[in-house]
Amino acid sequence: MRRYFFLLLAMVWVAVEAEADYVEHAEADAYVEEVSTRHGFSPDWVRDVLREASRQESILAAISRPAEKAKPWHEYRQIFVTASRTKAGVDFWREHADIIRASAQHYSVRPEILVAIVGVETLYGRITGKYRVIDALTTLGFDYPPRARFFRGELTQFLLIAREEGRNPASALGSYAGAMGLGQFIPSSFRAYAVDFDGDGKRDIWTNTADALGSVANYFSRHGWRGSGPTVIALEGLGGDGRDDLANRGLALNSTVREVRDAGFDVDSVGDDVPVALFRMDGLEGDEYYLAFHDFYVITRYNHSAMYALAVYQLSEALKAAYAPEMAHVAPRGSR
Repeated sequence: MRRYFFLLLAMVWVAVEAEADYVEHAEADAYVEEVSTRHGFSPDWVRDVLREASRQESILAAISRPAEKAKPWHEYRQIFVTASRTKAGVDFWREHADIIRASAQHYSVRPEILVAIVGVETLYGRITGKYRVIDALTTLGFDYPPRARFFRGELTQFLLIAREEGRNPASALGSYAGAMGLGQFIPSSFRAYAVDFDGDGKRDIWTNTADALGSVANYFSRHGWRGSGPTVIALEGLGGDGRDDLANRGLALNSTVREVRDAGFDVDSVGDDVPVALFRMDGLEGDEYYLAFHDFYVITRYNHSAMYALAVYQLSEALKAAYAPEMAHVAPRGSR
């Protein structure tokens, strides 16, 4: 009998914990004072927002196992570069051809990259996140010590969005990490790069496809997208003894083509002094090597993962090939 009593007591505690609001958190008063002083919020309003938020254990579980870290490349690729995702992307491209053309041309970004981003991020808007953004950011900002400072900063950015855009902070939905809309912008990215592309006076990346795609295109433009020259190329062979000294040294372009050639790889039609990064991926049949250029690095600004950027690029190439008969007139300035 005692066993069942304590089991019931534990279940009640878990339920209360899940429903508890963050205004009672040990660090809540300091946060309220900080954001109220720095940004001019009413302390009572901030407390009301925190009172509305609740801790989500599933968010804490999800952030501990991101696919970029948990899976090898050949498994990660099978999630995003598939025939079904390509077909869905062509359907999405066809449905929103005018918006994609306009945003790609306005920001000089390849249209297939825009489609691929929303394809990887949200399956073209089908999976934009089931969590309330306020729950995600408070859970991670107050109860996830490894990145609490970052997510608390994003919580502040989200409160600023609510004020600037006239939105109810309790109503917006997003991912377990607080990413929002078709392009999965975190709040700081929303404030920096979201645009009112259709000119209706609102920046709506949740339900307005024009704003969502325009915002993604603006993000790439602001991060220096060039659209000329190679983005990434697969290297044939295994190179020489120095290959692994160059591979996976970070996302920055910290090598040159000359160094890659000296490591034993054949690289055609590219100058020796061009900055590049070499990546080794776990392929299904062994190591795969990829040589990344400037625009690949720009893709990693969207998500700081070489696997992510490679998946986006490969999906974009599949989309472009599948949509080729219909896209002759949509190539933007600066595309190859």
